[in-house]
Amino acid sequence: MADFVMPSLGSDMEAGTLVEWLIRPGDVVTRGDVVAVVETQKGAIEIESFLAGTVQDLVAEVGQKLPVGQVMAHIGSAAEGDAVQPVTKTAELTAEQPVPPANMAKREPATPERPVRASPAARRAAQAAGIPIVSIRGTGPDGAVRLADVENAARRNEPDRQAPLKDMSGMREAIAAAMSRSNREIPHFYVSHSIETQAISDWLTSYNADRSAADRLLIGAVFAKAAAVAAREAGSLNGHFTGGQFIKSDRVHVGIAISLRGGGLVAPAIEDTDKKSIDQVMADMRDLVSRARAGRLRSSEFTRATITLSSLGDGG
Repeated sequence: MADFVMPSLGSDMEAGTLVEWLIRPGDVVTRGDVVAVVETQKGAIEIESFLAGTVQDLVAEVGQKLPVGQVMAHIGSAAEGDAVQPVTKTAELTAEQPVPPANMAKREPATPERPVRASPAARRAAQAAGIPIVSIRGTGPDGAVRLADVENAARRNEPDRQAPLKDMSGMREAIAAAMSRSNREIPHFYVSHSIETQAISDWLTSYNADRSAADRLLIGAVFAKAAAVAAREAGSLNGHFTGGQFIKSDRVHVGIAISLRGGGLVAPAIEDTDKKSIDQVMADMRDLVSRARAGRLRSSEFTRATITLSSLGDGG
């Protein structure tokens, strides 16, 4: 049996608050499964498991603030989990699945021991709409909350949903502290180079001519792809400093700086950016922006970047 601990999501993170468990004792998890939602100064983050096996028990309680490294749960190996009857995970649910018949057994209420069953899409939509997932009546199998359930709840609550923007003062303080420490402790140098972009602008105009606004390719995706290819060629710029030593990375994961509504900044990464088409990079950027502003980024997306790209936007 191994300890699942509060992970570090950056050198400036000291603790996080458990917002929601997405697993329960008896569930079988694999590496990379999202198991919990944790609130940090960077917002709500989906925490992925770095262990594989059967969940033995949940040590941390919802609402508890935990320092980095504190035990949150115990996860046993497959052999250790034989004594625990595994619970089959709810499959990804979509709005297209049929509504169960009216005589289906009544869903048991959610409790800390029995979390709400919901698809990832439904959880993201509920977070974006500011609706507690526990307040939504699910119509999926075993009472699971579907995306359609969240959309219906959002329409019903529309007149009452003028929630104020989240206070970002904690995040802004953390950013200021990190930047101040960076300027004090890390030598800086700057390189400037002007590039003629008229050709790429003309190409984008032609490329987007027959596309809808939602499907158009933006120049930011071109910059991200170009930065990734350049980082692959200039390996000394791609990697991490660990223990005072530079560790070059053979893969290029470009962190994209994203401003949050109400203030704040995050830089989640697009994995293997140099190997993806520009259209795929654009799709990944849209996905990151929407999930960042809905507070549904994953822990690995905060820690895997090997180089970071920040754009000043259309203004310069």
